[in-house]
Amino acid sequence: MNKMGDKAKMQARDISKITVLQVATLNRPIRPDIGYGPIETVIYNIDKGLHCLDHRSIVACSGDSMVTGEKYVTVEKSFSAYWSEDTPQQRKNMKRHLLMALERAKMGDIDVIHLHDAGMVKYIYEELLNSPVPIVMTLHVPAGAYLPFKRWSEALPPSNEVYFAPISEYQKKEHHGLGNLMNVIHHGVDLDNYPSKNEPCKESYLFTIGRITKVKGQDKAIEVAKKTGSKLIIAGNVQNKFIDKAFFKGLKDSIDLCVDAGKHPADDDYYEKVMKPILESDKQIIYIGEINREQKKLWYLHARATLFPIQWGEPFGLVMIESMACGTPILAFNKGSVPEIVIDGETGFAVNSLGAMIEAVKHIDSIDPCVCRRHVQNNFSIISMAQKYSELYQRIIDNSVIMKFPAEKKRAGLLNKNNELETTILTPSSKGNLCLKTFR
Repeated sequence: MNKMGDKAKMQARDISKITVLQVATLNRPIRPDIGYGPIETVIYNIDKGLHCLDHRSIVACSGDSMVTGEKYVTVEKSFSAYWSEDTPQQRKNMKRHLLMALERAKMGDIDVIHLHDAGMVKYIYEELLNSPVPIVMTLHVPAGAYLPFKRWSEALPPSNEVYFAPISEYQKKEHHGLGNLMNVIHHGVDLDNYPSKNEPCKESYLFTIGRITKVKGQDKAIEVAKKTGSKLIIAGNVQNKFIDKAFFKGLKDSIDLCVDAGKHPADDDYYEKVMKPILESDKQIIYIGEINREQKKLWYLHARATLFPIQWGEPFGLVMIESMACGTPILAFNKGSVPEIVIDGETGFAVNSLGAMIEAVKHIDSIDPCVCRRHVQNNFSIISMAQKYSELYQRIIDNSVIMKFPAEKKRAGLLNKNNELETTILTPSSKGNLCLKTFR
């Protein structure tokens, strides 16, 4: 077994082997070599983590996906774009995808369904209400982002078996009042696949990566670079949204060079052939386009710091843990989930103003890369994430048995002295833990 698998076995607790059916998004394939695809990355990582913990992980996904566990193909190809026109064919493919996934769940070997796209519920409201097994839905989006999800979640009966997993404490507070809201499960990355450094990259470039849009703050990153005289590398995709395209058009006057750094594979020559010529140019603000997972690891690795100048309450921010996994500290605005992820003064700086971020650049070389990586290893590993999900699955499965099988209830002594049925079910406490409550 690989090294990660050995670590997993050492850390795994006494949990029965679980069969999980993850229902993937269709925006992009589930595979390790995509560019922008935050939800797809999380699905890939959960699948890999569960597999390493010896659970059976099945991913209902498009045929162009590549997963670690079992692939259950529902449609031939993903949509290939994170934002595309809502066509009748796409709606048809989405409904087919979801209905096939639910049919797979009815075959008798699935313990739990794991959903990731709140927008999916509008296609199969009723079918999801009558799911053959419990459902876990990871809340990747802010509260109120999808009206169909809000309507569906509010329509769920009190005894439903749909459980919601927030990805940060900040997001959990935003979703306050949502039924069956469970404990936070932070995202994790596979550290064995991330290169790292032992010393700061002094005098190197600042790096920022993410969807090119106002709330990600690329304009603020440019201000920081210009005020500090730093070279800035901007990576990310421009989605087919009017607001994003308009924002990028407004940035172009501040960008000195646009180059496609995603064409060449991230092989042994990538630094010499792609990165070095860009970094040795006399241009200060450089946009390198959309890069894939392996390419961005190299850009993280050689950066002095990664800027995260968000202008909204980010529910999580994979960028931060990916960068710290490479030993590169974070300079972020102290919004959303940032305080849960960055230790101010130890793995970077979480600041409250542009002026403070500019000032923090002077001190970024004081951050120890080894501390950054250790922080991710201790708190945001792929195994830690998968272990927490597997524990949640097991508690939900156990609760489902109690709720569904009267014979089990009788054997468990749940009939009171008046021969009335007392049903003991697991419900979320104020802290998100599942606690026992008894009803007649």
